Amino acid sequence: MRQRQVSYRQTLYRCGRGRYRIGRHCTDAAETDEAVSMEGKLVVISGFSGAGKGTVVRRLMEEYGDYVLSISMTTRQPRSGERNGVEYHFVTNEEFEDLVRQEGFLEYAGYLNHYYGTPCAFAEQNMNAGRDVLLEIEVQGAMQIRKRFPEAVLIFVSPRNAQELERRLVGRGTDSAETVTKRLRQALQEISSVPEYPFLVFNDEVETCASDINSLIRGDRGACQTGAGTRADVGAAALSGGRILTSRENKEAFSERFEEELNQVLTRRENQERH
Repeated sequence: MRQRQVSYRQTLYRCGRGRYRIGRHCTDAAETDEAVSMEGKLVVISGFSGAGKGTVVRRLMEEYGDYVLSISMTTRQPRSGERNGVEYHFVTNEEFEDLVRQEGFLEYAGYLNHYYGTPCAFAEQNMNAGRDVLLEIEVQGAMQIRKRFPEAVLIFVSPRNAQELERRLVGRGTDSAETVTKRLRQALQEISSVPEYPFLVFNDEVETCASDINSLIRGDRGACQTGAGTRADVGAAALSGGRILTSRENKEAFSERFEEELNQVLTRRENQERH
């Protein structure tokens, strides 16, 4: 399915009879372009598969109850214990493509042969009511949001090194060795996008990570422990220092180091598979 380019802006427009939508497209024949300021924030949280972003988001919702979580739509099959309408809205390819044609997604992307997307309606309703909406989405979708909504808060969650990412993927016990390797290869493709996120947050411990993210969203940067300020120091900061990297230089240095580690991990796994 070819991805359509839809231009949305983080502005609501009155679409007749008291309706509001994100962007200019309205289904009513009689519409106006009266802009209405949106009070709620759009917050994007991404991370490698296995980084623990889902657990962090759940803790964020539990500890700081004034957020709402947008439930993504996907064409993949539910995993054990997942419920339709709770973890995801599970749909067929045909249903997903119908909503694409209706311009019903804030963003959508392909990941490991399946589609994932964020429906517009939920975010529109809650941001119109002044609530902060969390999107837990992959890198492709996050980059779409970044272009369409410059005011959105983008946060990338990661372990400090690739060895820890592998350990978490293996440790959760839901994937075969082959699937773990595929997820690590996917992380290798995503690593170059990490510097595009304003905030890189290390997930050493779930409660601390959730607290740091809450402080970033609320604008309390002083409550967070940031990393070193120079490229030469970023390796030490990622290993034992600050919990958050904000400068592009530091995020690029982290990405380069993480990419090297991922290649080493993948080479080792491939050698093990051959033997």
